[in-house]
Amino acid sequence: MTNLVSIALAQLNAHLGNIKANISRLTEARIQAAAHGAEIIVTPEMYLSGYPCDDLVLRGDFMVEVSAGIDQLVRLTEDGGPAIVVGAPRVHKSEIFNSVFILDGGKQVACFDKVNLPNYGVFDDKRNFTAGQMPGPIMLRGLKIGFPICEDIWEPDVVECLQESGADLIIAINASPFDHTKPELRMQAVVSRSVETDLPVIYVNMVGGQDELVYDGGSFAINTGGKLACHAPSFSESVLVVSAQNSMGVLTLTGQVSPPDSDLTALYRGLSMGLRDYVYKNGFPGVVLGLSGGIDSALVAAIAVDALGPDAVHAVMMPSAYTSQESLDDAEKLAFLLGIKLDNIPITPAITALDDMLYDQFSGTNPGVAEENIQSRLRGLVLMGISNKHGAMVLATGNKSEYAAGYSTLYGDMCGGYAPLKDVWKVDVFRLCTWRNQNLPRGAAGPDGAVIPQDIIDKPPSAELRPNQKDTDSLPPYDRLDAIMAALCEEMADIEAIVAQGFDQAEVTRASQLLFRAEHKRFQAAPGPKMTPVAFGRDRRLPLTSGFNPIKP
Repeated sequence: MTNLVSIALAQLNAHLGNIKANISRLTEARIQAAAHGAEIIVTPEMYLSGYPCDDLVLRGDFMVEVSAGIDQLVRLTEDGGPAIVVGAPRVHKSEIFNSVFILDGGKQVACFDKVNLPNYGVFDDKRNFTAGQMPGPIMLRGLKIGFPICEDIWEPDVVECLQESGADLIIAINASPFDHTKPELRMQAVVSRSVETDLPVIYVNMVGGQDELVYDGGSFAINTGGKLACHAPSFSESVLVVSAQNSMGVLTLTGQVSPPDSDLTALYRGLSMGLRDYVYKNGFPGVVLGLSGGIDSALVAAIAVDALGPDAVHAVMMPSAYTSQESLDDAEKLAFLLGIKLDNIPITPAITALDDMLYDQFSGTNPGVAEENIQSRLRGLVLMGISNKHGAMVLATGNKSEYAAGYSTLYGDMCGGYAPLKDVWKVDVFRLCTWRNQNLPRGAAGPDGAVIPQDIIDKPPSAELRPNQKDTDSLPPYDRLDAIMAALCEEMADIEAIVAQGFDQAEVTRASQLLFRAEHKRFQAAPGPKMTPVAFGRDRRLPLTSGFNPIKP
């Protein structure tokens, strides 16, 4: 006897807090799934509300709206179409749970709660949720299915319980944020659960940007033995129908396989998605940024154009006496290649005015960092003025290397509502520029071909805040600095451990000093998309005031 059940994996982009919009999108996806013969449609973790909701789940009015949304979806299933499996928070006896609801035939058939609550990295589930009880499987459209929720698939206990309770199939709903290591780790975890239980596993993941998190989708299914059955596209909404065929007691999954994005493709598309969703979900009409003629602002401009389209990107060149003609020419050429508006607003008159205003305060001192930072802050002031007048959001253009070393100016080049390169090391900025000149990312709104002038990529990085300034005047070469900072930030390695890897003692010590001194700057930095395993912000949390000094006297 052979039974066939089609299951739609609804890899959807939730808008956190917009219950109405999320229901509307799910309704469209359900119609699409039904047209392809699906009997069940499965959404990601917390799809109805969006994730992470943080303390929104503590608001009674928010939870009432979520509950009303579940009731609306229950009524939707009265039409006899596909059953709905949807993730959402719920309140039960004054406790809040991260739950999965199974809705079919105009009824809530079952509800299960997340058992393993992550409380590391970007996750704070234990702050907001109560851990659920061990679940059992449920019969749905002829299949006995277990529904673990995200973290429950990373540990063996929940899936083992479901297997022992007689499950035929595991469907895990997830809101698993992207970093460049995550896709491989997910696959390893799911294969392990499948091998341990001898059960096929479906993994449905969120897609889209939410504040500093980017969800890459990449939903997939694994047959017993760990063989890939299907794979949804990365960084794109998708309704992927998987066939579950039970033949002689053996359940086999089949579906379309779209190869996942990897390396620079994944990094670039993740940055674009994070920026696009942050801009549009927050209601901004577009973005404005300062073009310096340097590589960081060039890459931010290219990402913004690919994410939003050239008409939504406004660039401003703000030259001072130290701005080279080469930088002016490079910025103009970049703007032409990207098709964006470029205005030129010299800041020299404002510098002169501030020199006069601060004459008494600065009298008797030598020009230095204060004068350099005034230039940067004047540029931030210009951009914020344009933003306030016209509504576009300011993009900060600093990268992770600069933020780590504090090689950035508070209220200057750090000024902005969003920092697309906040979690991108400088060495990867160079790699991404070269990659973008050779590739047009899928779904990009920008032009094909080389869009970043080679001169920008080739010239030595400089802030151009004093004569003949180069980044290497203050920092080691970025290939060495980034490796040291990655060890300090992402591995929490100490100085001795990094030196033991072959790095120069003086450079490691200097990098550590810079990192600790700049904590207050990073605390005030704009949000930016998480791309590495440990990003500044929700991921890496250190005190602003601390007597700890890793440099031993």
